[in-house]
Amino acid sequence: MSTQQPEPLRLAEILELGSRQFNDEASTELRLLHALNAELLEALQYAIKQVPELATVPGIAAAIAKAEGREA
Repeated sequence: MSTQQPEPLRLAEILELGSRQFNDEASTELRLLHALNAELLEALQYAIKQVPELATVPGIAAAIAKAEGREA
């Protein structure tokens, strides 16, 4: 995975520079989405370890690559 900060977290920090309620809500939502994506990626990787054949399902490898910040 890339050592750069994930885009949702980078945007959340930019939004927090302002003091408006909208920015706070948007940055909170971006952080929640980032955390959910991380949980889903972990669950998908676990599922593939349990059932390796899942790795051959179309789109699974591409989804993992995107979630890890790699090109699909």
